Amino acid sequence: MSNGTVFSDIAGKYDKINTLLSLGQGQNWRRRVVAHLPEGSLLDLGGGTGAANETFGDREVVALDPAPEMLALNSSSRRVVAVGEALPFSAGAFDAVFSAYVFRNLDSIDTTLVEVARVLRSGGRAGIVGLGRPESNWQASLHRAGSAVALRAVGLASGAYDEYTYLHQSLDKLPPPEVLFADGPLDVVKLWRMGPLGFVYGAVLEKP
Repeated sequence: MSNGTVFSDIAGKYDKINTLLSLGQGQNWRRRVVAHLPEGSLLDLGGGTGAANETFGDREVVALDPAPEMLALNSSSRRVVAVGEALPFSAGAFDAVFSAYVFRNLDSIDTTLVEVARVLRSGGRAGIVGLGRPESNWQASLHRAGSAVALRAVGLASGAYDEYTYLHQSLDKLPPPEVLFADGPLDVVKLWRMGPLGFVYGAVLEKP
């Protein structure tokens, strides 16, 4: 099971499970990031089933995802099956790029950030919602223990044990966002924590 298509087999119930896991705050977290993005053309990187579509307003959206099973449920009129490491668009094609809960699943974050920078116009922005561990050691340990139980229980109940065990493990895969985006091709405009114990982050990046 590749990282990019890890949730393909549960596409039909993916959004409902995520709403439960986010305590109903998932759309609020997306809106807080989208609010920092310019109008115009937007690439929804890892757009999946289109959970973020209602937050985009009148922007011209292209939904991209490596899993056709997910995109088949997306209401966007423009849908592209592809990966973040090789975006099939010309340079400067978008005013904005948005991505939610995707970066921990990428095969190469460095390559994807270079690609995002390439397809953004000068002054364009990328908005990212991501998951990780809380900043302090004791909160991270508490969150790690809690997610081990909660995510595996959700996986068992939904018939997706492997997928949600992977999700638990992926939360320790990456450095904190303050490090992850520090030396990339995009400038960090804003970065903040959200959710219980701050395990969700929002990042706004800009192309110089």
